[in-house]
Amino acid sequence: MEQRNRHTNLQKVVARSHGEWDDAQRIGLAGINATVSGRNRLHDAQGRQFAHFCTTSYLGLDYDERILEGAMNALRATRTLRIANSRNRCKLAILDRYEQALGAHFGATASVALSCSAASTGMLPLMAAGLLSDGVRPVMAFDRFAHYSMNHAKPACADETDVLTIAHNDLDHLESLCRQHRQVAYIADSFYSMGGVSPVADVIALQQKYGMLVYYDDSHALSAIGPLGRGLVHAVLGELPERVFVVASLAKAFGASGGVLLYRDAGTRNLIDRYGGPANWSQSLNAAAIGAGLASLDIHQSPELPALQARLQHNLRRFDNALATAQHGSASPIRLLRCGDAEFANRMAATLLERGFLTSPVFFPVVPQDSPAVRVTLRADMTDDELDAFCASVDALAPICA
Repeated sequence: MEQRNRHTNLQKVVARSHGEWDDAQRIGLAGINATVSGRNRLHDAQGRQFAHFCTTSYLGLDYDERILEGAMNALRATRTLRIANSRNRCKLAILDRYEQALGAHFGATASVALSCSAASTGMLPLMAAGLLSDGVRPVMAFDRFAHYSMNHAKPACADETDVLTIAHNDLDHLESLCRQHRQVAYIADSFYSMGGVSPVADVIALQQKYGMLVYYDDSHALSAIGPLGRGLVHAVLGELPERVFVVASLAKAFGASGGVLLYRDAGTRNLIDRYGGPANWSQSLNAAAIGAGLASLDIHQSPELPALQARLQHNLRRFDNALATAQHGSASPIRLLRCGDAEFANRMAATLLERGFLTSPVFFPVVPQDSPAVRVTLRADMTDDELDAFCASVDALAPICA
């Protein structure tokens, strides 16, 4: 009988983390129903008012009136949310316009999906089947900290080829695999969702040397860094080489909705459209999301974008000058306040929320069992006073919560 749980074991995950999630929900750190009361200000049904310090809208575009108006204008123009069938049969003309605009902006072919998770769940099995490498099924090497949305595709990939998980940023192991196998695919993040950065230039050097396939999730870097907000991978490479693929969220710093796949070979689009499963079947991005994205592209192509990026980096430096984290000096907007255990992380986050700051306690399976933390994410529109007040609260609360 084939061995089970080679890549997932949900019984084990639930058994080891359910208690911590119950604690987080009991003390009001999960399942919050919030209402927007101002720019980056929220309140809930219990009357708690808080600033959002676990946001992923790193440039503050989630409240931009131009993006909201773009969404409404697209609805008025199309007079529908979406055409109700699979997009490979028939789609809104505005969706084609959006993908063409995204492709021109990124210098690549662009396919949009409802989310990054849907895009990766559709795309990675195509890669595993050898359909992007001349029929040669690659050994799939996932970085240990690759985003869960990509890890979730491992069982489907394993039905096509061998799937491995390698240590974080372990390029020696990756090169060893390239020497041993005819074709290798490497799956990783650029900015990791729990902190850390991929050595993109070194990975691409291996890719060029061995003809490796590379699949990067650039979600936490898109818009936040790089010329025109094109993210870390483009900032390092300039343009995507053959056999390098990028997936990124359009719902984080980009300020809209959905996910985008970027690749060099235009012929890949037919594979995604016809066989990409969750990436394209059943539903396509609706008109409001498309209109919001087109409005965001206008901002990305204006002088305003580098000013927003510069303000984000200013806020990161101010935070780093006040609090020590393993991510000190990183251009990534993610910082982790390490905690001794999940109970400590929940207690610190709960006390910060009482003081008006919503953060995110993270524990297994979001992070390894020995690495619970309070996750903090920063925005360009946070004021100096707001950052200083948050950092002072962390300093004051650390011994209290211990």
